[in-house]
Amino acid sequence: MSQRFDAAERFAEGAQYIGGSLRAGTSGRRHAVVDPATGAEILDYELAGDADIDAAVTAAERAFPQWAGATPGERSDALHRFAAVLAEQAGDFARAESAQCGKPLRLTTEFDVPGTVDNTAFFAGAARHLEGKSAGEYSADHTSYVRREPIGVVGSIAPWNYPLQMAAWKVLPAIAAGNTIVLKPAELTPLTSLMFARAATEAGIPDGVVNVVSGAGKDAGERLVGHPSVAMTSFTGSTAVGKRVAELATTTVKRLHLELGGKAPFVVFDDADLEAAVHGAVAGSLINTGQDCTAATRAYVQRPLYEAFVAGVADLMATVRLGDPFDDRTDLGPLISHTQRDRVADFVDRARSYATVVTGGEAPGGELAKGAYYLPTLVTGAPQDSEIVQAEIFGPVLVVLPFDSDDEGIALANDTPYGLAASAWSRDVYRAGRATREIKAGCVWVNDHIPIISEMPHGGYKASGYGKDMSVYSFEEYTQVKHVMYDNTAVARKDWHRTVFGAR
Repeated sequence: MSQRFDAAERFAEGAQYIGGSLRAGTSGRRHAVVDPATGAEILDYELAGDADIDAAVTAAERAFPQWAGATPGERSDALHRFAAVLAEQAGDFARAESAQCGKPLRLTTEFDVPGTVDNTAFFAGAARHLEGKSAGEYSADHTSYVRREPIGVVGSIAPWNYPLQMAAWKVLPAIAAGNTIVLKPAELTPLTSLMFARAATEAGIPDGVVNVVSGAGKDAGERLVGHPSVAMTSFTGSTAVGKRVAELATTTVKRLHLELGGKAPFVVFDDADLEAAVHGAVAGSLINTGQDCTAATRAYVQRPLYEAFVAGVADLMATVRLGDPFDDRTDLGPLISHTQRDRVADFVDRARSYATVVTGGEAPGGELAKGAYYLPTLVTGAPQDSEIVQAEIFGPVLVVLPFDSDDEGIALANDTPYGLAASAWSRDVYRAGRATREIKAGCVWVNDHIPIISEMPHGGYKASGYGKDMSVYSFEEYTQVKHVMYDNTAVARKDWHRTVFGAR
């Protein structure tokens, strides 16, 4: 099996991108990027230390005045060039993403990379539309207007499940709004984030606007979040780590955006198209080997369709092909690591005492045993309050439960701490409409599950965090609103001055 991407040669200078160039880390500790399909080492690099975080923040600080002072049109032109560079290098990005993540090349080629190019093109246009309230006389003697200004240096932390897309989601709205950024990708998967930053430089975005520090979360991540010169933090990852990020951010009272865990419900009413629901559940639960915070993880099926749905999902899951990520016949790649594979397996093994594993529930043998593979898994009969229903597993596991009334189905959908995404399946527009109103999630799909588009916001309710990625709504996170008020009277003694010094 070939990784088809020479990371050692590409990153021979190091895995830190600071001030427009690659350099080695200074922590004195090394880390290996491993191909999860084979267990083979792709790159050995030195992790970022405190000095690297400080250098990256300094580079971003120095770049901020020029970049913030650029016109929206100038930033837009730079982002259009950025999108063009990414499109030219699409094949390279796809191979690198597949190599470090184990994603099938079909997925990176058709989803991760084109989605990133489209997101860049979207923000190139959106950069020209940083709107504030129009000027007007809201007081009889004054004219007011609202300015929308960049915040400053953004320190962002991205996860390992979608390294390229998450880099884009963090970087693009920040720099389109005039901020500069230091991005810390997961130490497991830094390759495409580094390539993304280099592509920004190649597109003519000034040095220091986009910086990447590849380091451990406990060290580099905490140093970045707590840095006094970082004005805002955007974090995507688990709810548990998000709580720690929020704690650190409060020490410097910085702006905070959190996109955290999910446990997406998939609610199938008894008038749904059964075939569509079965296909949607399998695709929605197995996308990216289930390592997706919006993946379908809990299917609630109204009782008349329940048995047929379970049988259909089991049959379709059995046809999914695991294999070499670079083989175009492969449907499902490995999990990110053997550690994550074992974590998923432990969830399923513990569930055997109270639920039924209908299909899957084990790692494959043969050649695939070298990688972090796990078979598509279907579980039934689990109580609503059980671990496998309530906790985020982050693997190719779907739990199916029946329900009777519509009220019960919606209540079960809302019965976890999370609220990132959900879907409702029905041919009745009123039934589906009720579900979209009453399910507490940042995104509710109807008769589909998982599609995202650049023009629409992504973000959650409850323990899934707050704030939005993508769309123009993300500018709310990355800009500061300023009220400017002009006196229109040219009168020295204002009427309201009487409140301070009477009739004098």
